[in-house]
Amino acid sequence: MRGFINVDKPRGITSFEVVRRIRRAARTKKVGHAGTLDPNATGVLPIAIGEATRLVDELVSARKRYTAEILFGVETDTYDLEGDVVEERDASDLDEARVREILTGFLGEQMQIPPAYSAVKRAGVPAYRAARRGDPLTLDARPVVVYALDVLAFDRTRPDRPLLHLDVQCGKGFYVRSLAHDLGALLDTGAHLSGLRRTQVGPFLATDAIPLDEAVARLEAGDGASILLPPDAVLGDWPTVTLTAHQTARVCQGLDASLVANYYVVLKGRRRVRAYAPDGTLIALLEPSSVLGAWHPYRVFPPEPAPAAPATR
Repeated sequence: MRGFINVDKPRGITSFEVVRRIRRAARTKKVGHAGTLDPNATGVLPIAIGEATRLVDELVSARKRYTAEILFGVETDTYDLEGDVVEERDASDLDEARVREILTGFLGEQMQIPPAYSAVKRAGVPAYRAARRGDPLTLDARPVVVYALDVLAFDRTRPDRPLLHLDVQCGKGFYVRSLAHDLGALLDTGAHLSGLRRTQVGPFLATDAIPLDEAVARLEAGDGASILLPPDAVLGDWPTVTLTAHQTARVCQGLDASLVANYYVVLKGRRRVRAYAPDGTLIALLEPSSVLGAWHPYRVFPPEPAPAAPATR
């Protein structure tokens, strides 16, 4: 079994717990996830099984999308509803036009400081451990990118605690919690992230995600194939090449393959391509070799062994 399951993570459990449940249901240790979600966040959590775990890195740089709820007037130490309240203020004077104006400053490439309560590591130790000891780390700002911020609603049901519903499209390493905190600081009201749902990770969408309990039930019933997406689902518009039997054998041994004669137009200007065996099975990811016209397999997916023939007498 190898491929991806587009799991809809429920609220209240960690991403590791999702992996643990899938691992047990699939009866395999080779399970991983692409992109941690906080326990109180819900939504898309791609789970890789078998050889697909070697493609998780291809999702790291994928565009992500969230629907976020940001509550103004209350600041917490974790930047979300899990933490202790640091300060409360009256945000009655806050209006939607001002919020929209400030939001424009978060678009594009920028530097962002991760929350003290985060999995960012310093000397191999997650920052949240130091924060829980009462000695939070001062983390360095990191480059991030925000593609779009769209206001879905600005709820003033409680005038002193306006609630912003926001659609966020961002790149890797972006903390929506930090966005909430920084927005509250710039507006001088304080704010924290009161709700978060991830609606997209690259090609994986929330509209297609399967609830965790259902995924576990299908795997336990031996029906995993019905929810398993092929490993190359994460490779998007990567160009493809089909190898000959001879080239497949070479690539599976980690050796270069010459492809220029057959795929000059496809490969021109490309830095990475996916390669398939004659039977259509994804066999490797290739990059240009130091030898002119040759391509080197930097990631190989060995074909699954054929089942053993029954013993004869």
